[in-house]
Amino acid sequence: MDRYRISEGAHLDLRSMDTRDTSAYPSLSKKKAVPVLAQMRRELADLQRVMWADGNHALLVVLQAMDTGGKDGTIRKVLSGVNPQGVDVTGFGVPTEEEMKHDYLWRIHRHAPAKGRIAVFNRSHYEDVLIVRVNNLVPRVRWSNRYDHIRGFERLLTDEGTTIVKIMLHISLDEQKERLEARLADPSKNYKFNPNDLDARAQWDEYMTAYEDAITETSTSYAPWFVVPADRKWYRNLVVTQTLIDTLKGLNLSYPVSDHDLSDVTVN
Repeated sequence: MDRYRISEGAHLDLRSMDTRDTSAYPSLSKKKAVPVLAQMRRELADLQRVMWADGNHALLVVLQAMDTGGKDGTIRKVLSGVNPQGVDVTGFGVPTEEEMKHDYLWRIHRHAPAKGRIAVFNRSHYEDVLIVRVNNLVPRVRWSNRYDHIRGFERLLTDEGTTIVKIMLHISLDEQKERLEARLADPSKNYKFNPNDLDARAQWDEYMTAYEDAITETSTSYAPWFVVPADRKWYRNLVVTQTLIDTLKGLNLSYPVSDHDLSDVTVN
């Protein structure tokens, strides 16, 4: 889904992007997208099965978004058909006391995917140039150096056989308001509401600037960013699924050839 891929060195302007864009699937609606997504998920599951058997590649999917951006929903809707034995999902919240004693990439690296597996990061090392920056948790000289650290870290992973896809689920301020109000109105969703979300909402412009800088600084040929319009959940799911399909197809995966001569084998 190259239309949402951020080219290396390109300056990003999130405020000018249409978060309700559906141009990749102009003939579809929410209802019509249901069977299309189902077919896509089957294709993704088939590709994941080959990757698991092939055992030579790993895939890291980084999901970032503002609060209510749809990270959990995307994971649930996009990956529901793949073999759970081959997928690891890690959510990165506030660092623990133990994690705080190490460098900020320590807790990240240990969850990088093994060969044959898909790892999904729900938030990631990018929080250390987003929330850390916006809330002045470390001096500017420290967080600004982290762009270089991150590029090097991702270069290491890719050089060693991991393919990286980084996705920002881009929602509007108005859409976030609706989703927060929905959480308050529905008792079954109350648990999702965090008063701290309102603090981050009040810092929306600061976060947009932080995201723009982070994506501009770290979207590379080997670890690209995709900014996906995410106000319409059905469209978001299609775009993310197709992005993963395209990525896995690009690896030229194949089932391994058996080391044994099976031509005369019979099963009694």
